[in-house]
Amino acid sequence: MARRSDHSRAELAEMIVAEGHRQMEAVGFARFSAREVAKRIGYSIGTLYNVWGSHDRLLLAVNARTLDLWAQALEARLAGCGDGDRIDCLVHAYFEWAAGHAHAWAAIYDHRLPPDQPLPDWYRQAVERLTGIVVAEVAAALPDARRAAAPGLTRSLLAVVHGHCDLATAGTFAVLGGDDPAAAALARVREALAAAETTKELGA
Repeated sequence: MARRSDHSRAELAEMIVAEGHRQMEAVGFARFSAREVAKRIGYSIGTLYNVWGSHDRLLLAVNARTLDLWAQALEARLAGCGDGDRIDCLVHAYFEWAAGHAHAWAAIYDHRLPPDQPLPDWYRQAVERLTGIVVAEVAAALPDARRAAAPGLTRSLLAVVHGHCDLATAGTFAVLGGDDPAAAALARVREALAAAETTKELGA
């Protein structure tokens, strides 16, 4: 087993998150084990919590890694989209990420902090980086006079796309009689964007 002096605190933090993220991708939130992470990197469970403070903060760090990777993938997808239909690219990129990283994607939503524990700034920044990419694209799809509504509208659109994606992942969308959840989500997004050109409440 490695000794604590073998790595700096920053190196340990990176090792823990890298292995934690690998495990989350492989087994998912319900089967995630901090002890297994510690075992894999050759340190004690106490070392993990000494570095991250608690199990909840370790999970946040793992999920923040997922958010960062997701943001990178989304930026790459949009770069490939060029001047094409970027809203279409956004919606399909969401479904593609969820399908390709199902366990890590679900863990973002499965993990919740106790009500009395605020999210740390570094986690909020990871969320804002990802959502900021979407806000910019939604703003660009709106007329100049309506672009201030983009942040609020983006929250609603993400909820719509996530809902369709979650039902598809669970197999429930097909039970409801739908056969193309991504196309259905895209249609709802387009309707909302069209309505937002004249309806102030949609951007609240």
